[in-house]
Amino acid sequence: MNTPLIREIQTKNILSKSNLPVCEYSANPYTGCTHGCRYCYASFMKRFTGHTEPWGTFLDVKTWTEISNPQKYAGKELFIGSVTDPYLPQEKHYKRTRALLEQLKGSGIKISIATKSDLILRDLDLLKTFPEARISWSVNTLDENFKNDMDNAVSIERRLAAMETFHQAGIRTTCFISPIFPELTDIKAIIRRAKKHCNLIWLENLNLRGDYKTVIMKYIQNSHPELLPLYQEIYDKGNRNYWEQLNMKLKKYAAKIGLDYATNNDNIKLPFEAPPVIVNYFYHEQIKKSAKKSGCTVFSD
Repeated sequence: MNTPLIREIQTKNILSKSNLPVCEYSANPYTGCTHGCRYCYASFMKRFTGHTEPWGTFLDVKTWTEISNPQKYAGKELFIGSVTDPYLPQEKHYKRTRALLEQLKGSGIKISIATKSDLILRDLDLLKTFPEARISWSVNTLDENFKNDMDNAVSIERRLAAMETFHQAGIRTTCFISPIFPELTDIKAIIRRAKKHCNLIWLENLNLRGDYKTVIMKYIQNSHPELLPLYQEIYDKGNRNYWEQLNMKLKKYAAKIGLDYATNNDNIKLPFEAPPVIVNYFYHEQIKKSAKKSGCTVFSD
């Protein structure tokens, strides 16, 4: 990977009111993401930053005035990492995510973090001080070669090991199987690997739009030409039969292995020791319609 273009920028507020239905506030200590995922929906952020460089090759490191009166956020939901990974390799040096957590420590805010990294292990003791903290790791394959084709983040094994460590420490964890590549993501194998180390298993299908649709379709054509007709049916013709059939198969599989299965539901509260619940987010259109009625905007893969 080439050295990314890095600059430090000043931002007025690090916490923003969120339109996401899963939280009241969001925070992104960085703009850009050096993981360089080929399928990244967050590349739309370039519209607002003035960057002309390819997504994945630049990073803006944010500084901000220290949060005043953090206690006013007690009981509120904060999602860290909606359009970047807060634990990029550069976080080891700049420590912007750690600075944010230190400023919010003792405030009573409820934190959710999404990452593809195990650098978050550095902050385990700090995160244990937050009530109802929840950490999710994106895992869409157990094949490290396919993973390397798709992103520059740490290995799948390192992500799963970090998830296990957090779960053993009593922090709620989510295995986010996303994005699911048709016929390439072995969902059942991932569930078998992760189910003892997480409280939730989210399923999200690969959505293709914008510039990265061409990138992924070209990858399929070159690396998996036998799947090209299927991907054309799904992503050029809009046929949803594959996802509907996969939904039914996974629902039956969940029942077979004794796990509950839900659709578009992030409000499941079970005892920590309970087996994980599988939550299917294949139906983005329904989520968007529901969010629109409630005045929310939803960003998804």
